[in-house]
Amino acid sequence: MSQASPEALKSLLGRGMAPLYLIHGEETLLALEAADAIREAGRKAGYLEREVLTVEPGFDWSALANAMNSVSLFASLKLLEVRIPSGKPGAEGSEALQRLAANPPPDTITLVILPKLERVQLQGKWFTALQKSALEIDAKAVTRTELPNWVARRLKAQGQGMGSEALAFFVDRVEGNLLAARQEVDKLALLYPQAELTLEQVREAVANVARFDVFHLSSAWLQGDAARVVRMLEGLEAEGEAPVLVLWALAEDVRMLLKLRQGMKDGRNAREMSRELKLWGERQKLAEPALRRIGPRKLMDALTQCAEVDRQIKGAAQGEPWPGLRQVAMLLAG
Repeated sequence: MSQASPEALKSLLGRGMAPLYLIHGEETLLALEAADAIREAGRKAGYLEREVLTVEPGFDWSALANAMNSVSLFASLKLLEVRIPSGKPGAEGSEALQRLAANPPPDTITLVILPKLERVQLQGKWFTALQKSALEIDAKAVTRTELPNWVARRLKAQGQGMGSEALAFFVDRVEGNLLAARQEVDKLALLYPQAELTLEQVREAVANVARFDVFHLSSAWLQGDAARVVRMLEGLEAEGEAPVLVLWALAEDVRMLLKLRQGMKDGRNAREMSRELKLWGERQKLAEPALRRIGPRKLMDALTQCAEVDRQIKGAAQGEPWPGLRQVAMLLAG
């Protein structure tokens, strides 16, 4: 049918309801908000009865057929939710979902809710059939680059704003935790009037709820953002992340840049090598500039330091691994 971003959904719902909605994606908050918006619009449009099917191990797919064919006892219009937390309906479920896509039930809004899907699932017959018939909402992750604008739009919607310095401080405190970011934005609406917020007000109000993972760390040093790299490593250590996982991520990306350099010397480009090097999205944009900035000598030095950290983790060398990881990351980011 068509695809819409979570932010565009509200406007589309104002023009009328679609018979079938498909929500999936990495960002749980945006998926939840999209589902809530559809439910609320459905209630306002008279879809007062709600039936929820959750697909768990052993689920009987005849329940979906029964729900599609049943006539409401209490209302003429119904909202039917089909939740598939695993994103894997199986062979029987695949056929059932294809039948749903081909013939959505009358007088019913059907909402299919899925998690983030892998490539093989996105190419499945059941998913492509739903895509063709449904209004699809892809709840993509909000990247660090996109987060300031996301926060600014939320603030504007509640009549508030903040300058660039205050916004940068806010983003540093909530990065990697979009649910907490929304809660902090909501809190600002309760604490302060509709106006431009000062850095002092934001410092006083906003908790440090940032959450990091090793893949965000990769983006940070590829961008050369040394201050962010330090915050992330401190956060990962405080959260009890295994240093071996951080080391693996750093070493893998260093090897990726070295392979990219060799490929470019052989006359290839980053886009051509993206599948081979697992370069997708933001990483694909960052890899080539990072390679030019760091250079092959520093990359080889970083690998040597990674080997030393590996020995520290295994107890074969003196020293703690976290200072060594910071040294590697700062060499790459600096």
